[in-house]
Amino acid sequence: MSYTRTSLLAALALVAGTTGTALLVGQAGAATSAVPCTVDYKVQSQWDTGFTAAVTVTNNAAAKSGWTVKWSYTGNQKVTNAWNAKVSQSGTAVTAANESYNGNLASGGSVSFGFNGSYSGSNAIPATFTLDGVTCNVSGGPTDPGPTDPGPTDPGPTDPGTPSGKANNPYTGAKMYVNPEWSAKAAAEPGGSKIANQPTAVWLDRIVAINGVNGGMGLRAHLDEALKQKGSGELVVQIVIYDLPGRDCAALASNGELGPNDLDKYKSQYIDPIASILSESKYAGLRIATVIEPDSLPNLVTNAGGTPTTTDACVAMKANGNYEKGVSYALDKLGAIPNVYNYIDAGHHGWLGWDSNLGPAVQEFAKVATTNGASVKDVTGFIVNTANYSPTKEPYLKVTDTVNGQTVRQSKWVDWNQYVDEQSFAQAMRDKLVAAGFESGLGMLIDTSRNGWGGTARPTGPGAQTTVDGYVDASRIDRRIHAGNWCNQSGAGIGERPTAAPAAGIDAYVWVKPPGESDGNSTAIPNDEGKGFDRMCDPTYGGNPRNGNNPTGALPNSPLAGRWFSAQFQELVKNAYPPLS
Repeated sequence: MSYTRTSLLAALALVAGTTGTALLVGQAGAATSAVPCTVDYKVQSQWDTGFTAAVTVTNNAAAKSGWTVKWSYTGNQKVTNAWNAKVSQSGTAVTAANESYNGNLASGGSVSFGFNGSYSGSNAIPATFTLDGVTCNVSGGPTDPGPTDPGPTDPGPTDPGTPSGKANNPYTGAKMYVNPEWSAKAAAEPGGSKIANQPTAVWLDRIVAINGVNGGMGLRAHLDEALKQKGSGELVVQIVIYDLPGRDCAALASNGELGPNDLDKYKSQYIDPIASILSESKYAGLRIATVIEPDSLPNLVTNAGGTPTTTDACVAMKANGNYEKGVSYALDKLGAIPNVYNYIDAGHHGWLGWDSNLGPAVQEFAKVATTNGASVKDVTGFIVNTANYSPTKEPYLKVTDTVNGQTVRQSKWVDWNQYVDEQSFAQAMRDKLVAAGFESGLGMLIDTSRNGWGGTARPTGPGAQTTVDGYVDASRIDRRIHAGNWCNQSGAGIGERPTAAPAAGIDAYVWVKPPGESDGNSTAIPNDEGKGFDRMCDPTYGGNPRNGNNPTGALPNSPLAGRWFSAQFQELVKNAYPPLS
C-alpha cells in the first residue's frame, strides 16, 4: 500500500522535536564543477513504522547512458517498493539503478526517483552517497548543507490543508493552467477570444504525447509554461491520464494504441515516464491534478456482462483485469508524488445514476483504490461528466417532481434514474464513496466545458404539467435526444467557467475536455492512433441499446477524436450559458 497522499514535511515533531528538519532532509550543496555529483535525499512523509523518500541526483561530470546510486543506512530501514529506479538492498546497503527510460543523464542533468520504506526507532538520513562509485556532495571540504527546506506549500488562507500540509482542495486559492496551444486555436475562432484565457486540461492520450506530437508541446513543456504562469502564487495543472490497454472498450472513436494485454507497456512506457517527469524537483511547487483514465472503470460496471450494452471488448478487459491493474498502478505511482492530486473518472449521472449501477460502481472504485499497491490515500477525489454534456444543474426540473400523480422518474427521459443532473449525482456519489472507506476530505470535480445548453432552445421555466413526458421535455435544459448520446452533440454550449469550490463537496468546476476538440469522426477516417469509427458519431445512425435506439444527435463532418472541430467550437460559443461577455 502507498501512504503517500501527503506533501513535503519540513518538520515532523513526531521524529525529533525541533530537530526534525535535520533528521528528515539531506540537502546537497550547490553544484559546482568541483563537485562531481550531488544527491538530495528527502523524507517526504513518515508514520509510525514507515516513510516515503524522494531522491534527486545531479551529475556534474561527463554525460552518462546509465547510472547507479548507492548509500548505506545506520539504522534498520528497509526499502519496500520504489518507482523510477530499480532499487535493491543487502543489509544496510542500498543500490538504485536507472530504469530503461531514464538512463541518460547529461552533464548538469538531474534524475529523480522515490521509494517507500519501513523502520523502527530512528530514521536518520544516510551520510554518504555515491554515483557510479564516485562520492557525491564533496568538493575537497565538508558537505555544504545548502538551503533549508522551505517546508510545506502554503495552501493559502482559504484552505487550512490536511494535517500533513497538503491542500484539502488543490483548487482553492490557486489559478489554473491555461494551455497556450488550445488558447491559440480558440482565439483564432469567431468569438473565441472571449474564452481563450480559460484553463483546460492537457490530454496525454498516447505515449508519444509525453514528449510532444508533431512539434507540439510535451508534458515538460506544459509544466515549464505552468511555472511561468504560476508566478508567486499557487497554480493547478490538469493532466488527463488516458492510454489504458484496450482503452474505452465500449466506444470505437476513442480506442487507443495499446492492445488488451499491453499492461507492462502501459506501466513502463507510459505511466513510469510520466511519473518521472512529474516528480522532478523543479515542478514541486505546482499542484498537479490528474484525471485518471476516463470511462474505463464505469465500462467494467455496465458494459462487461449481463446487460444489453455488453461488448466483447469490455468482457475481455474485465476478464484479464488490466483496467483495474492499470488504474491501480497509476494511482500508486502518481500518488507517491507529493504535489500530485489524483481524481478517478466516475462517468456521469446518465450512465451510473441508477442505484443498480451506482452501488456496484462504488464497490469497483473501492476495489481498485485498495489493491495492486494502491491506497485510498492515493485518491484526492473523483470527476464526473468528463467530456460529456450532462447539465451541472437542471434549474427547472427536480427528480422529486410529480405530474398528475406520476413521478418524473417514470418519464422516458429520466427512465427511473435517481438523478437528473451532475451536481446532485456527484454529491450523492461522494457520500457513498466516503461510506465505502474513502477519506472524509474526498472532493469531486465536474467537467462543465460543454454542458451549458444555452441559446434559443433553452427553456426559461418549468413546462406545463399536462403529461409527465411533456413536462420533463419542456423543462429540461439538456436538449439531447437521449442522455446516452455523447458524441459532438448538436445544440450544446459552453458551460460554467472553471471555478474552485462552487458547492459542498465539489472541489471545482473544470474544463477537462477542451471545447472545440472532437469526440470522434462522423465517417471512417484511416489513422495511426488506433481510433475507430463509432456510429454514435454518425448523425445518420439510428442508435443502439446505449441510447435507447434513438438518433445520435451528432454534428456532421467531424474529425478524429481530439482533432480541432471548428464548427462545433463556434456552436458551443453561440450556445454558451452563462452567456459569454
